[in-house]
Amino acid sequence: MSSPGQEDSPGAPVGRLLAIALVLAGVTLFFSQGWYRQLDLAALQASRSQLVAWRQAAPLATAAAYLLVYVLATGLSLPGATVLTLAGGAVFGLLQGTLLVSLGSTLGATVACLLARTLLREPVRRRFGSRLGPIEAGVRRDGASYLLSLRLVPVVPFFLVNLLMGLTPMPLRSFAFVSQLGMLPATLVYVNAGTQLGQLTGLKGLLSPALLGSFALLGLLPWIVKLLQGRWRLWRLYRPWSRPRHFDRNLIVIGAGAAGLVTAYIAATVRAKVTLIERARMGGDCLNTGCVPSKALISSARLAARLRHADRYGLSPMEPQVDLRRVLERVRQKVAAIAPHDSVERYTALGVDVRLGQARLVSPWEVAITAADGSETVLSARAIVLATGAAPVIPAVPGIASVRVLTSETLWDALAEHPSPRPSLVVLGGGPIGCELAQALAQLGLPVTLLQRNTRLLPREDPEVGALLREVLERDGVRVHTGCRMERVKSTAAGGVQVHFQDGGGGGGVEADELLCAVGRQARLEGHGLEALGIPTGRTIDTSPHLQTLYPNIYAAGDAAGPWQFTHTAAHQAWYAAVNGLFDPVRFAVDGRVIPRTTFTDPEVARVGLSESEAMEQGVAFEVTRFDLAELDRAIVESAETGFVKVLTVPGKDRILGVTIVAEQAGELLAEFVLAMKWNLGLGKVMGAIHAYPTLAEANKYAAGAWKKAHAPQRTLALLERFHTWRRGGG
Repeated sequence: MSSPGQEDSPGAPVGRLLAIALVLAGVTLFFSQGWYRQLDLAALQASRSQLVAWRQAAPLATAAAYLLVYVLATGLSLPGATVLTLAGGAVFGLLQGTLLVSLGSTLGATVACLLARTLLREPVRRRFGSRLGPIEAGVRRDGASYLLSLRLVPVVPFFLVNLLMGLTPMPLRSFAFVSQLGMLPATLVYVNAGTQLGQLTGLKGLLSPALLGSFALLGLLPWIVKLLQGRWRLWRLYRPWSRPRHFDRNLIVIGAGAAGLVTAYIAATVRAKVTLIERARMGGDCLNTGCVPSKALISSARLAARLRHADRYGLSPMEPQVDLRRVLERVRQKVAAIAPHDSVERYTALGVDVRLGQARLVSPWEVAITAADGSETVLSARAIVLATGAAPVIPAVPGIASVRVLTSETLWDALAEHPSPRPSLVVLGGGPIGCELAQALAQLGLPVTLLQRNTRLLPREDPEVGALLREVLERDGVRVHTGCRMERVKSTAAGGVQVHFQDGGGGGGVEADELLCAVGRQARLEGHGLEALGIPTGRTIDTSPHLQTLYPNIYAAGDAAGPWQFTHTAAHQAWYAAVNGLFDPVRFAVDGRVIPRTTFTDPEVARVGLSESEAMEQGVAFEVTRFDLAELDRAIVESAETGFVKVLTVPGKDRILGVTIVAEQAGELLAEFVLAMKWNLGLGKVMGAIHAYPTLAEANKYAAGAWKKAHAPQRTLALLERFHTWRRGGG
């Protein structure tokens, strides 16, 4: 089924309809009354004497009438602006004519820009909203320079410039000021030509190649000035540092997590000389404490949950005999099995110079490496990539410093060494990490209480997702409290922890053996020399769209750069960091339009593009199509009916804006939609692809089919019904 998303406010369509009516009325009058015949060179030459006489008889009224006509003509994007400009010189002379034309052209261009913004911007945003972000960011950054160049080089028709700029977020005041400044040289040329009206035989000769060349040079002036300003800033930025005459490496990569490993791999592949520096363990958090061990734990936990609910499959349910230490030993074995993929030996064989130690920037081109024995080596490189990863955040709760706090990094050893076979836990945080670990540990039989500050779990997803996830977590034994305000934490006499909180139910306290914090992660910034170089940071390192830091030859990628904190986005950014660093000044901006994410709960939650909540917050119009897994054959036979596929599309179109899937293997199902969005394939293409039966992937096809059914051509179907009735011999 489909339902509409957010529409325009009631006043917006009325304003657009009024503007459309005024524009149509003006254009109709212009052509129906034959006014366009007066806006050619011959008509102007014939009427010049009468126009001059009017100016001499009533100078102010004539100037006002001329200005009004100029504004209306240019505001409605009517033909004839060139002749009107010539008329300014012919009737009013060079000085007054230039003043009137400059004012009229600016006011008219602003009116045209405003009309385009009123009539076209919202429809364009609805149609291309997901693609306009980079364009609008570019206009905010360089819009004035672009506009000035277009105005100074009168090759692109000015009316087209007015319309296009109306679709951008450029402020009208800036548009008007830059337009007046940019159109002034051409105005002078045309007004001056108008003073010699009797000698003109045509309009083509007004702009000679030499004059166009001069305008082109003027058009380049803003970019030349910007280039010189950039060079000046770079000179001042690098001036305190001594640039090496020769570099030891083409690239130095700090951090051997997902971003660092892929960056070094790409550099070695293109035969660059690259050094990879890691201070702890190769593979970073993903291999050692994050993605790999958590998914290994989850796989064991899911099997335990299946045994506990075996009656769903026609078997006798049983309480699994869980030995937590054996489960965690299996986790370590899986980490060890994958570790060679990220090992020093493998990357050395690939041609990467791998160094173990603490890396610290000592200049924009030099990195000091402190080894475990205290020795220090300094290497230089043309480019440096900071892939330092992120660390768990510990919230500022009174008393939390007095107790042992586990994180996703320290959880594994702490549980393996815990004296209790079933230690109880309080989990702070209802985001992806908190929900995954809380559910998995509860499925393994551990008592788990989850405290979430937000009013729902997974607050970045739609409310129905958080509500459904709460149900399944509580079904698996997790005690969930949302809307919690942490008051204090303290240790218990038995060596455990006690957490006091307030929530919608009034509040209370909970005791457990361990406290696990999963409230987020922030970039690892300490100890890498960023402060000494003055590189700006917040929760992450500040970077440009090309991943450049304050120093253009120093890049950041992965969790250190944000805004995403996924292994796959770290690898995605690594390509840009490697290519931009090695082949500067050729640079590519990171493409972040289609970013998938998966939370590996049971069932999984996967999304790409906009959620319904985000679309409403951003004012993006949309339709919703939903298919419930309870209707899918494979889900039914697998007893996996919990979940749905929800697709957001452009109203009336099959172009995908976003997809949310809650299902077993939701992360796998999402891949088809990621591909479709990446290559602009609509739901019609998804529906047209053959999906094997019976598979969970058919849910994608049926979701596309639901959209198609909701948009079936009813008139055509009615005609077909009549056709088939006729074929049966009916009347």
